[in-house]
Amino acid sequence: MSSDLRRAHRALVKFALSFPEAVLDHPWEEDVAKVNGKVFVFFGVPQKDRLHLTAKLPEAGEFALTFPFAEPSGYGLGKAGWVSATFGPDDEPPLDVLRDWIDESYRTIAPKRLVRQLDT
Repeated sequence: MSSDLRRAHRALVKFALSFPEAVLDHPWEEDVAKVNGKVFVFFGVPQKDRLHLTAKLPEAGEFALTFPFAEPSGYGLGKAGWVSATFGPDDEPPLDVLRDWIDESYRTIAPKRLVRQLDT
């Protein structure tokens, strides 16, 4: 992974893990952030010159799909509101947008008691 994409990856993982009770896991050899045992963001298998992120976006999903880097997630997840973003070495990932996606996904997946902590 290029140094810029590696920095972006680290920043996004760090952001995801800043949510209450969020943990990093590695099923299928990919990085995922979970809360309460459920994935709220997939970061994919780290690859050279590629950054990947998948989040559940029930509210922003339709708008998210207007970005050229976004597409409905595979394996039938797209039908359930999951959106994937992929960036190559010449791309500049919009970190603020991706942080918003992670926030929405966390709020969708996390138990209500944890979401309330964010709003206090």
